[in-house]
Amino acid sequence: MALWTTTAHAHPHVWVTAKSELVYDDKADITAVRHSWTFDEAYSSYATQGLDTDGDGKLSASELADLAKVNVDSLSDFGYFTKGKANGKALAFANPTDYSLDFQNGRLTLNFTLPIKTPMPANRMLTVEIYDGTYFVAFALADGDDAAATRGAPHGCTTRIIRPKKPDEAQQQQLTEAFFEALTANANFGMQFSNRILVACP
Repeated sequence: MALWTTTAHAHPHVWVTAKSELVYDDKADITAVRHSWTFDEAYSSYATQGLDTDGDGKLSASELADLAKVNVDSLSDFGYFTKGKANGKALAFANPTDYSLDFQNGRLTLNFTLPIKTPMPANRMLTVEIYDGTYFVAFALADGDDAAATRGAPHGCTTRIIRPKKPDEAQQQQLTEAFFEALTANANFGMQFSNRILVACP
């Protein structure tokens, strides 16, 4: 079962702690975004029920392989929960590659690379946003500056993380089951909780 299938039809939502790496090639072009998404314990437990096929009390990479494939295959239906722009021009992403799931300390983590269809020169302002417009999946970049990193970026590039504000009391009161059932008419509600990564290169 895809992790996203249940979240698209149910509340409460799944909480994801994210780390991202922006990958550059030897021409100093941005070529991919490498994501690492760790799910909350409750949902991790739910999603992995019955996957310990050898009964050893552990979940191996092979036991998680089918679930990993289902999830990366279905990500396109949700726009990969990722939006990117280079100097204001939207980035188009190809299908995820190098994907895997691991289970550590009661939490499931999905790792995958999201290639950029047309690599973009590094000497541009790059913005990457991670969020679910319907807010059924609540993304938050991990604490610390290493939540967003670059690999192979040219010398002089700077990275900045902009984390969203937490919902205020009025917003929290909005987040009822009835509100989410009606959310299909407001699919951009989650945009206000977007996690933004900015990279500026000379």
